[in-house]
Amino acid sequence: MVERKNEKAGAVIVAAGKSERMGDVDKMFASLGGEPLLLRTTRPFQQSSKIDQVVVVVSGERETMCRHLVAGPDWPKVSDVCLGGRRRQDSVAEGLKRLAGCDFVVIHDGARPLVTVELIEEGLEAAKETGAAAAAVPVTDTIKVADEVSIVLETPSRQNLWAIQTPQVFSFRMISEAYEKVNDDVTDDASLVERLGYKVKLYMGSYDNIKITTPADLALAEILWRQHER
Repeated sequence: MVERKNEKAGAVIVAAGKSERMGDVDKMFASLGGEPLLLRTTRPFQQSSKIDQVVVVVSGERETMCRHLVAGPDWPKVSDVCLGGRRRQDSVAEGLKRLAGCDFVVIHDGARPLVTVELIEEGLEAAKETGAAAAAVPVTDTIKVADEVSIVLETPSRQNLWAIQTPQVFSFRMISEAYEKVNDDVTDDASLVERLGYKVKLYMGSYDNIKITTPADLALAEILWRQHER
């Protein structure tokens, strides 16, 4: 009987955003639990036994400081810090180029620092079903679809509505094909593979897995972090 090879998984952490709604604060270096937010985001990937390699994608003004943060013996899985592009998907594409021999890729927003090892590994397991999986949570608010002058057109049932998060996990072959063939502007990586006709499996994310966009988000993340620590 032929033994199946161990599957190798890499991670691309996308931290190339401009922090435009954070005022004078660069959210990647903002303190969360006494440590830069970027390190809080990266640490679960370093800790996961399922992740073999990590690439951090940053903007030009962050490159030197980010390289300094994730250098040294505490971060052996971080193989590269590279510059992103104009759009989010351009940044992900740059990160993908720097992964070596990976069967699966976990793509994660650098601004979601409350990701956990469990959330990462559950995504890897879910992706084995279809080759693509995305963390998501059921929508709790009522959603309205409106026209260009804010008149309600319809109220879809919440039953089948999910708010998409990261991590998003893909077979390396599938996400590489998507980035090669689709050049549309999208807000998440799953949309790219959907446009090629691939099925994306949703798995349960966490309502605590918030994205830091404003100072209020950072304050909430600090509260959530303290609760997790206890």
